[in-house]
Amino acid sequence: MIWHKAYKLENIKKVMETNMVDHLGIEITAIGPDYLEGTMPVDSRTQQPLNILHGGASVVLAESLGSIAANLVLDPNEKLAIGLDVQASHIKSVRNGLVVGRATAIHIGRKTQVWDIEITTPSGATVCKSKLSMAVLNKGNKSIGFDGIDA
Repeated sequence: MIWHKAYKLENIKKVMETNMVDHLGIEITAIGPDYLEGTMPVDSRTQQPLNILHGGASVVLAESLGSIAANLVLDPNEKLAIGLDVQASHIKSVRNGLVVGRATAIHIGRKTQVWDIEITTPSGATVCKSKLSMAVLNKGNKSIGFDGIDA
């Protein structure tokens, strides 16, 4: 297991209230030993004018899953992770329903982390492949949403 502690899914969900993740309907659906998974609806909040999933919405899902996962690896009393770079390749269009994202660590280091995020349809067709690089910083006196997550 790569996580700082054995987090419960319902406690992770609390971090996402009243921010962009909540606004777009993104939900964390699973935490495994080395991955974090979530879904996002394809609806008027996440579609572009051609009525297909907006590429930017896919990037929001990818960066959200990777950022949450990156912070769950760290001791929230000492460190925090913030995004450095996100890359995304959009493979398949989706008109409605849900997409599923899974963030898996490629590298977890003392100063950086790199996460692979694959977004698929519920049947498994690849919609978007993304890579997220994170900077690991000393927390200092900064208060972040991950402070209050209980295991």
